[in-house]
Amino acid sequence: MNLPLTIFFILFVVGFVIKLPISITMMMSSIAYFIFAPGRGATVDLVASLFCSQMYVQYVMIAIPMFVFSAYLMNSGKITDKLFYWTQTLVGRWKGGLGHVNVLASLIFSGMTGAANADVAGLGMMEIDAMRKRGYDDGFSCAITAASATIGPIFPPSIPMVLYATTSGVSVGALFLGGITPGVLLAIALMAYVAYIAKKRNYPSERIDITLKSWIFLTIRSIPALLVPIILLMGIYTGFVTATEAGALAGVWALVISFILYRSLDFKEFVKILTDSAKMTGMTAILLGAAFPFSYIITYEKVPFIISQFLLDFTANKFVFLFVINIVFLILGCFMNAIVIMVVFVPVIIPSAQALGIDLVHLGVVIVLNIMIGLSTPPYGSLLFTTSAISGVSLMKIIKEIIPMILVMIVVLLLITYIPEIVLFLPSSF
Repeated sequence: MNLPLTIFFILFVVGFVIKLPISITMMMSSIAYFIFAPGRGATVDLVASLFCSQMYVQYVMIAIPMFVFSAYLMNSGKITDKLFYWTQTLVGRWKGGLGHVNVLASLIFSGMTGAANADVAGLGMMEIDAMRKRGYDDGFSCAITAASATIGPIFPPSIPMVLYATTSGVSVGALFLGGITPGVLLAIALMAYVAYIAKKRNYPSERIDITLKSWIFLTIRSIPALLVPIILLMGIYTGFVTATEAGALAGVWALVISFILYRSLDFKEFVKILTDSAKMTGMTAILLGAAFPFSYIITYEKVPFIISQFLLDFTANKFVFLFVINIVFLILGCFMNAIVIMVVFVPVIIPSAQALGIDLVHLGVVIVLNIMIGLSTPPYGSLLFTTSAISGVSLMKIIKEIIPMILVMIVVLLLITYIPEIVLFLPSSF
């Protein structure tokens, strides 16, 4: 390893250890490399030019701020209230009803936003408060809220899948379709765990006083919000819209729902949504900007080739390779932002995956699920801190309850890892 690359990695590790923002850490490492690296292939001007040219042709990246915007609209437009009550009418009567509502609402809400943190922010406090009032343990309420939020970026639309598509060249539509069955499977597994705990702890079922006529009316009122993933997927696969245009369509549809159909959003709230969306988009842009030179340096130094050769020398068995990938990305998901993982680390392992004949759509869904499980994994999973902050419940109580849920999610991860047809059935059918 040459001196510039050594300095590059040392500064990255130091920045990570002293808990600098990951974007600052990557910028610091990259700048140090450019200072010490000789040759015309490693200059700031070249990297800046490449970044601008890549962003110019990566139209699909425009979908990210659109999905962010639609997520904020869904949260502020009181659509979550209607969604929560509608799911209660479906599964609330089961033992541990509110736990089942928590998971099912997350599955449906994920089809509108594609972001785990949006799920927690939109539904989390409502779910935890309702469960608290009905006698559920605080730790369990927060844990199932965090665990169910991992469904968000698995079920379409998915912001991490858009990022994976840009780094791997895989179709966004294929990734979205590939995430449907694993997302539903994850929801079923978590609901099975809720049923087990509800019986063991005697959690209550909910009494739903609603007539059939009222339920039908409520369902009709909920249909516009429930149509978001269907509109997106049908639009992409009929060729009516591109994946980028689908992101814009999601934002426009959320706006129509909130302003016109439900009339639950005023101009002041809309301005705040625009401001919050701009802030989140800015944070994403900074991370992407910092990650690009970092990724370029790794590629320039042939690190992906070296790692690929090492992995292929280590094993020529794709199942062993997938096992190693699961461990690596599960750990990365505990500590790093999904954007950084997708831009920096995914390109490193793609050559090895292709050499072993692994389908990149399958690999993408597996990686995204790993990262999402990492968000709920102690001690640094960000969803743990989010649920603790919005509920006031101690982190240790949440961690104690979420560990069995993580094991349930890992079972689903192993199923989709070693039975690729679970992921590939829908993409191969269209």
